[in-house]
Parts: sequence; C-alpha cells; structure tokens
Amino acid sequence: MTQPLFTLDAILAATGGRAEDVGASAINSISIDSRELGDQALFVAIKGDRFDGHDFVETALTNGAVAALVTEGKSAGAGRIHTADALGALGDLARAARARSRGFIVGVTGSVGKTTTKEALRVVFEAAGQTHASIKSFNNHWGVPLMLAQLREDAQFGVFEMGMNAPDEIRPLSKMVRPHVAVITSVAPVHLEGLGSIEAIARAKAEIFEGLEPGGTAVLNADHPQIDLLIELAAAAGVQNVVTFGFARGSDWQILDVETTPDRSFATVHHGDDRHALALAVPGRHMLSNATAALAVSHIAGVDPSVALAALAGLRAQAGRGLRLTLGPADRPLVLINESYNANPVAVTAALSVFADIAAPDGRKVLVLGDMLELGAQSDALHAGLADAIRESGVDRVHLVGRHVGALAAALPKELVASLTHTADEARETIVDDLAYGDAVMVKGSNGVGLSRVVADITARFGQS
Repeated sequence: MTQPLFTLDAILAATGGRAEDVGASAINSISIDSRELGDQALFVAIKGDRFDGHDFVETALTNGAVAALVTEGKSAGAGRIHTADALGALGDLARAARARSRGFIVGVTGSVGKTTTKEALRVVFEAAGQTHASIKSFNNHWGVPLMLAQLREDAQFGVFEMGMNAPDEIRPLSKMVRPHVAVITSVAPVHLEGLGSIEAIARAKAEIFEGLEPGGTAVLNADHPQIDLLIELAAAAGVQNVVTFGFARGSDWQILDVETTPDRSFATVHHGDDRHALALAVPGRHMLSNATAALAVSHIAGVDPSVALAALAGLRAQAGRGLRLTLGPADRPLVLINESYNANPVAVTAALSVFADIAAPDGRKVLVLGDMLELGAQSDALHAGLADAIRESGVDRVHLVGRHVGALAAALPKELVASLTHTADEARETIVDDLAYGDAVMVKGSNGVGLSRVVADITARFGQS
C-alpha cells in the first residue's frame, strides 16, 4: 500500500494545529484551489490578493477534500484543522516534508529560463528515479511551500523553482527548500521597477545561496556580465563549489558547435575531457543553455550522462513558453507559436531569433507583442530597443498590445505596425481577423497583458479546418 503524504497526526505535530471532526486519518495531496483537488486532498485556505480561501472551505469539502487547513477563527465546522495562520502552517508542512526527505534537492531561479530549466531537470530526473517537481510557475511565497509540502518521503529527486520581483523574497524560500544545488539560469533586466538595476537583480537572485545545504553547489550561467558578481556572492555566502555553464569561453560546461533549425537544436557540450552530443526537439540557443544547465546538475546528482541526454531529447516546449501549434488544413495551416506567458528584453530577443528561422507555410509572418512589464524608468528604452531584433526576424506585420509598447511602435517602420492597442481585449478581434491560413504568428508578452486570451481566440478560429 502506498504511504500517504501526511498522516493527520503528522500534520498536527508539524503545524501545532487542532482537528475539528476530521474523519480522515491521512492526506495524499494538497491544494489551495477548491476546484482542483487531488486524491485525499487537504485544502489550505490561504488569503490571496483577490480571494480568501476561507470563503471556499465548504466548497472544497463538498468537492471531495478530506480536510481543510484554516486560520483559527476564520472558519468553523467539521473537517477543519485550525492553526494560528493557514499560510504559515503550509510552510510548516513544507519544512516537515523537507526534513524527512533523503532525496537530492535542486533549487532554480533566474531572470529568464527558470521554468524551462526546471522542466528539463524534471524530465532528466524522472528518467533516473522517483521525482517531484514544481508545477506551472508555482515559485512565490505560497507556491514554493505548496510544492515542497507535497515532496514525498520516498522521492529520490526534488526540483523547486523560486521567483521574485523584490529583494528578500528568494532568501526565505531557499532556506525552506534547502537545495543541494542552486541554479541561477540568467541575470537580465527584469523587475527593474522593484529592483532598480541589474546589479540589484543579481544580488536578489544570489539570495538562493543562503539556503544551500553544507557542501552544496552553485550552478551558474556564465553568459552575462554579472557572472563575476555571482561568484563573489556565492563565496561570501560560504559556497565552496561553483560550476558554470554556457556559451562563454572557459565555462565548466561549454556549449559549442551550435546548430538550430525551425524544429530542433544541436550542440556539443564540453566538460573537461568529455564531449556530449546534445540534441533537442525544440529550437533555440536559449533552450540549449537551459538543457546544459540540467546536464550539469544531473552530473552532480550522479545521473549517467547517457540517461540525461536521452531524456533531454524528449524535452518539449510548454504552453505559453514556445509551444507550437499547427492549426487547420494540413496543406495550408496556420502556425501558432504561443509565447504568451512572459516577456522581458532577453526572452523576447531569444523568441525572435527562433521566429527568424520559421517560415510561414503559405502567407505572412505576424508578430503579436505585448508589454514587457515591471521595467521601471527604463521601460520605454528597453521596448524601443527591440526594433532591430523585430526587423531581423523577418516579420511582415506587428500587432502591439499594451501601454508601454508605444515607444517600440515609434521605433519601427510605420508600414510594419498593423495595430497598436492598450489592452488584449481591445486587440483580440483585430488580430484574429488579420490572420489567415498559411500565416505563421508568434504571440509574446508578459502574462499580465493577457495575451493568452488572444491565443485562445486564434486557436478557436483556426483550429477547425
């Protein structure tokens, strides 16, 4: 019989909670969404920016949750576990799960590529043993404890993503996860609004070092000017083992002999005297970088390189992060590249370099680009700075969405800009009506712009031949 995630007694011991008529003796999953409940779920009633989970406790219990973790005084009745604070109690469960684990634990952060690198590590570790990894982009003050609390005692590997948009946010997450390896995928001009400078971003990312287990390793992308600062900050945090990866000369895991096609990427990765042939079923130099990070980490974890390389060959793009859909008739489809989840100058430039290699089946290349958010005072300059990369990508038409892309519109040839709207809802009909079978369209923007709705509209219109 499979061991439960937590017994009721273990939950009460970890949280100092009080059970009120809880019939279940154990739970097997944890959720903060009353609509998405796994097997023998514990519903945790956390208070978010828009909703308070305590308003949905009864719904969760009706929908099949076996118990609800609540803040004392906020909800009463059968099936509750009362604690001083539900979110804090979730953190207690996360620390309890980590304390009992004997698995190899990896923490991943970075301005760009952290979710893809986390996914690369997941596919590699799943090929080597029982693996638990963060889902979606659950990487903040509630997402990390939610993911860590579901680390099973028998898991051999755990991979956890950590995000931030201000100082002092990664530090407590890393101290909770206590990784054996801390990966920083990149340092780029993201969240400048809250941090002010690239150096401040590097320092905030380096907070991940403070949770490293004794004898742990920092795995760092060497392809940015802040690498020396990161190495210095790692040393200041007492990290004795630093491994670098990237295209930069002298990287411990150096990417050479790069070849990319519209559908695939190839490289030779040099590590000491070893040469590894890396082949991916996704395009882009940035994907090779993310995969090389996973290769380096898996080596530290003791995974055979042949196992890692075979697993990475099956790595696929995710929805919102480069997933490619071919819609409509086979002889004249519309090709949709969904990059709607995030955007910053580095990510947009990388996506455009991939789009440059993609030909429209029998029509035009269309770019839908939304605002890159949280760039602060440098926003206009950074948006305008994308003009050259857009021209070089070979696009025929550009639809711009948001309140910051006006600076980019001014930097582009007028004949290239098909539309400029402030919101995704304003843009939806215009964009869909402008497309035709035979076109190739890339949709890219920060998640807050809402371009996923444009993607849904395109899919609905063109998904039927």
